[in-house]
Amino acid sequence: MQNLTQDGQQLVNNLSAKYNLSYDAVMHMLIAVNNGCGTQAQFNCPELGGAGQWMRGGMTMVGDMFNYGLKMTVDNLCSELSNGLANLQVFVKIPQGMPGSSEWWPGNLGNPFSTGAQNNIRYAVFPNRLAVELNGQVTVYDTLDHSIGGVSQQQGGDSSLTFSSQYGTISVNSLPIISGQGTPPAPQQNFAEPIQPQYHQTSPNNPSQAFQNPTPSTSSVDEAIQLIEKLAKLKEIGAISDEEYHAKKTELLNRI
Repeated sequence: MQNLTQDGQQLVNNLSAKYNLSYDAVMHMLIAVNNGCGTQAQFNCPELGGAGQWMRGGMTMVGDMFNYGLKMTVDNLCSELSNGLANLQVFVKIPQGMPGSSEWWPGNLGNPFSTGAQNNIRYAVFPNRLAVELNGQVTVYDTLDHSIGGVSQQQGGDSSLTFSSQYGTISVNSLPIISGQGTPPAPQQNFAEPIQPQYHQTSPNNPSQAFQNPTPSTSSVDEAIQLIEKLAKLKEIGAISDEEYHAKKTELLNRI
């Protein structure tokens, strides 16, 4: 856990007294808001209804979903913590690039023009570079000629990432790695094998077998007419009886 500065300590104490919460509860929320870059928080605090989410200027969700007083408390508390993080030196500064630092990316990248966080992943976008931190491990990617508009994590628990660019939605794993181990690829999906068309072999001893179990393509008028013409020729040479001809003809006409 990061150490608090004197201003940070005062902020936590004041908010603890103001909202009648324990010191640990306010610290939990402070860390959650800080992990969300001051704009969002995912938390699990028993004093505040268990698991929940907060977004600055957006929706606040708590475990007790119809407790509007609790929602207001969480929203106000997170907003004040966000303001404190923006205007005060709340945590003792950790050198850039070190674990736990708010500037967790390598120092040689300079200042990012976009940062964000989601679950256990943080990212920062630089000219021609994308830095991603997953569970404390930082990977730097070459963004090639992409103009990155945003990074998002896949839903469902996996840690694969995508980003939007002028070419659409792209997997982060498709970018060349400059340094680091990379992020795990998305799990392979199991897709049902396509159904293969069934073909019926015609027996020389039973020419009418060619017209058994006609495929759905015979539903078109033109194909049905062509098959009826072939049946007529088989009837003319005695390959099928009149009864078989009329039965198959009726069957084909019913499919139109």
